[in-house]
Amino acid sequence: MSATEEARLHYPFGSQLPALGEVMEVAPGVRWLRMGLPFALDHINLWLLRDVADDGTPGWAIVDCGIDNPATRAAWQQVFANGLDGLPVVRVIVTHMHPDHIGLAHWLCEHWACRLWISTTDWQAARMASGNLHAFGGAQTVNFFRRHGLTDAATLALLDDRGGYYAQMVPAVPAQHRRLLDGQTLRIGEHSWTTIAGYGHAPEHMALHCAALGVLISGDMVLPRISTNVSVIDLEPEADPLTLYLQSLRLYLPLADNTLVLPSHGKPFVGLHERISQLQQHHEDRFVEVVAACAEAPQSAADLLPVLFKRALDAHQTTFAMGESVAHLHALLYQGRLRKVATDDGVIRFGTP
Repeated sequence: MSATEEARLHYPFGSQLPALGEVMEVAPGVRWLRMGLPFALDHINLWLLRDVADDGTPGWAIVDCGIDNPATRAAWQQVFANGLDGLPVVRVIVTHMHPDHIGLAHWLCEHWACRLWISTTDWQAARMASGNLHAFGGAQTVNFFRRHGLTDAATLALLDDRGGYYAQMVPAVPAQHRRLLDGQTLRIGEHSWTTIAGYGHAPEHMALHCAALGVLISGDMVLPRISTNVSVIDLEPEADPLTLYLQSLRLYLPLADNTLVLPSHGKPFVGLHERISQLQQHHEDRFVEVVAACAEAPQSAADLLPVLFKRALDAHQTTFAMGESVAHLHALLYQGRLRKVATDDGVIRFGTP
């Protein structure tokens, strides 16, 4: 994101951030908290919404949870002591199944004896991944990326070793859930919130919009400074998630441009339509670059990493970059702007028609 693009967004809270274990009110009955992550993307934003239980007990709804590790549990305990005004948590809402969002859902639901609310698609995906040591890593993932031209030994070794990577951060998923569906109206405390399903980043991501407050909890679908990771993974090797993601972005355009966007990473901002336009242009620019490279000579996803990512990538970052590279190639393939090219070495490459 360029400085010029960022200047077109407004950050109403400036450089203010809630300290670890503390909360900060961003709208009436909406509180912001942050938890650490052991990655280059070192934080996740979580949200508290004033709510009322079915029996009329006042309390809070949690939106997203953080990963399951001792530091995050300790930070939540601090929030329980100082950030809830002495009220209980009455439900846990999870936008999608990625570890930083659902990791501690089992612990929070058990601690507060409350229900998990999530799309059934993402609940099932999380249950599968948490109990499968070969999900999102291991030999199948290694073979998938090798087919797409990856030869870097450090990255392949990392992938091979992390078959249980998801389960380390999500050791359990609640056995029961309340299903979220697209366009559903949830009464959370004094306000109605509408769910907006999004695809491409996760199986069935759910954002939450409150028209009365002018607030959108965007999850990972709309982020202010970075583009959302949209990857093809070995579990669905012919997928076209980037097309699904770009189609999903259009669903936010009917919302008011002065909506306060509460993203999972980065700071709350205003300028939803501008940011969507930036994200759409970002991917179209990458499409043009990929087609130009493939017109010169057939390219694999690994060949295209320097085209799509101008910075140096470590092994961890390369695993995500490879998935994004395949996603760009598949979108162009299904648009008819690229074609698969037969090779003798078994590597999948793409050229122009």
